[in-house]
Amino acid sequence: MEEIAKGIIYIGTEDKEQDLFESQYKLEEGMSYNSYLIKDNKTAILDTSDARTGRQWLSNLEESLQGTTPDYLIVHHMEPDHSALIGSVAEKYPDITIVASAKAIQLLGQFQPGKTFRTMAVKEGDTLELGSHSLSFIAAPMVHWPEVLFSYESLTGTLFSADAFGKFGALSLCGFYGDEDKDWACEARRYYFNICGKYGAQVTAVLKKVAQKSVSVIAPLHGPVLRKNLEYYLDLYTTWSSYGVETPGVFVAYASIHGGTAEAALKLADMLKSKGCPKVAVSDLTRDDRAEAVEDAFRYGTLVLAASSYDAGLFTPAYDFLHSLQMKGWQKRKVALIENGSWAPSAGRVMKEMIGQMKEITQIGELVTIRSRMREEDIPALEALADAIIQAQ
Repeated sequence: MEEIAKGIIYIGTEDKEQDLFESQYKLEEGMSYNSYLIKDNKTAILDTSDARTGRQWLSNLEESLQGTTPDYLIVHHMEPDHSALIGSVAEKYPDITIVASAKAIQLLGQFQPGKTFRTMAVKEGDTLELGSHSLSFIAAPMVHWPEVLFSYESLTGTLFSADAFGKFGALSLCGFYGDEDKDWACEARRYYFNICGKYGAQVTAVLKKVAQKSVSVIAPLHGPVLRKNLEYYLDLYTTWSSYGVETPGVFVAYASIHGGTAEAALKLADMLKSKGCPKVAVSDLTRDDRAEAVEDAFRYGTLVLAASSYDAGLFTPAYDFLHSLQMKGWQKRKVALIENGSWAPSAGRVMKEMIGQMKEITQIGELVTIRSRMREEDIPALEALADAIIQAQ
């Protein structure tokens, strides 16, 4: 437990053993589940924790309360990794009031069937007076669930931002504060685009509301508490939510069955480097973390996708990657395509069909077709594609 601002105590937990978030995203350094306590004339708990760390969170709460009975439990987000202990809190403190959006209260009944709670529905612009501390609520629907609220504490300038500004990683490994974090953007970017990427318009809308507040501290539900150089984090979120290009360069992603497609993709990557491309990132879609590949597709302005044909369609890892981009709302990018087919190339057709369903995607150059293995006569087509990519930067 640590005081992050005057009268605001961190009571969150971490799980360094957790290997998957939402049962799909790989965790190299575990996960944090942030929760806060405001002690004033009235005492408010801000969110609970995941069930996996429930015992530790309840212990943190009791130690921080020091015998005080809490008046409110504020629920910014009803996803179970933040709300799993609501029932336990209400059972121990039966007079506590659950403060949340009307939609969250509806979901509370779904997650806690058969239980009754004392609730207070709040909406955009409502305030909750605790004493010297005062919370005003900011509607943040679809960031990334429909019931989400932010809250702003005016005495300390603390923004409780729900899942926004979160990242993967346990705080004891990545740093309690953002200024201690060696590379906040790396795992925050992977988190953002895989969790919130589809909802850029909604994130942009709430960022405009946040800009009207004097924010000194950002307290998310995952990852470090942010308190210095807040413009850096806000600027990144502005770029991410508007689908802007964060890093000039090209992302080369390939899905190769027997090595021929990989050879062509790596040859193109070398050509791009030799022609002065500012940054060339490469990913093997058959082995590398797909969530990281999704992250890089959003990070860079141009994607080169090289894939093998398979069952008269597209090799599964490339298909799954494009499907993930469709789900996450990938847009406003340039793309170049390489296909491989030994007798009836089909990968290019499927890639074009899938990309054609996305917004503001521009194909660069001509589709390059490799037959089984790259040959000397394929080099001019790859050179032409590299030149087209460089010219489009």
